[in-house]
Amino acid sequence: MKASPPRKLGPFEVAPIGLGCMNLSHAYGAPPPAEDGERLLNRALDLGVTLLDTAALYGGGNNEKLVGRAVGHRRDDYVLASKCVLDMDGTRRVLDGSPEAITASLDRSLQRLGVDHIDLFYLHRLDRSVPVEDSVGALARAVEAGKIRAIGLSEMSAVTLERAHAVHPVAAMQSEYSPMVRNPEVAVREACERLGVAFVAFSPVARGLLAGGVTSAAYAKGDIRAWMPRFVEPNLTHNLIAVRAFDALAGEHGLTPAQLSLAWTLARGEHVIPIPGTTSVAHLEENLGAAGVVLSAEVIARVDALFAGDAVRGPRYPAEAQAQIDTELLPEEVVA
Repeated sequence: MKASPPRKLGPFEVAPIGLGCMNLSHAYGAPPPAEDGERLLNRALDLGVTLLDTAALYGGGNNEKLVGRAVGHRRDDYVLASKCVLDMDGTRRVLDGSPEAITASLDRSLQRLGVDHIDLFYLHRLDRSVPVEDSVGALARAVEAGKIRAIGLSEMSAVTLERAHAVHPVAAMQSEYSPMVRNPEVAVREACERLGVAFVAFSPVARGLLAGGVTSAAYAKGDIRAWMPRFVEPNLTHNLIAVRAFDALAGEHGLTPAQLSLAWTLARGEHVIPIPGTTSVAHLEENLGAAGVVLSAEVIARVDALFAGDAVRGPRYPAEAQAQIDTELLPEEVVA
């Protein structure tokens, strides 16, 4: 991992594969015991991970507390990223991109993390009731105040990126990207490259589908995949056909499916930085093994062919959640 060339993220250089911390506290069933999460975070840093990604939303703030508690004493070893706009008000999830809400959310995040500044602070989603210029303006003032060092956007379009970047330089755009999820290829990945913005790919192993983690719709209580159209029947059975072919291709080349998916993601551009998440130290070590994998053009083409056409059925999100997503849709997702 340490021998792989670093990638530029705003004013920082980071290892090519970061760590998404969400599922240590949130989203995929019961989270692991806190001590296991702390062990995994420290192991990630030991292995050369230099980008840790959390958010106010994750575990209602508990993920930020976990990160601060586990690796706060190693603050100089990593770039710390968190997010605002999506947050929790007690047990209620809220979306508020107003400058006042952003400022308050940032202060709470700083307190939970136990730090005086956050390296990269994202607008987690676009609040369509607030001009993005106003939301970015609040972050720009936080940069001036020394509370954050760089600004990011999450799940937003190339058009929104251009508007935000005109107010203050954007260091990173975070969006879902993997061999199965190609929405960034419509416009925003290219816009990031043109503007010098890092593209941070979350769910680069397709929420476990490309890591051997999903074989049926028998999800644990609290697993968000249980309401995601691609992960439930009848779509899941159809989608697993391409997944099994992908698994076989990985085996042909001495890779695990997760390693093939991550190597494919890394190959999409020097500005692309995947941040897979995991609750397993063994899977963490497996994922990081992809950093040194160089895929041939022939293998990349075979991966692309596996997921072309009708290979993947179902939208990424149900309609209610999709309403909060500003990323471009693929042609087959657009309803006239």
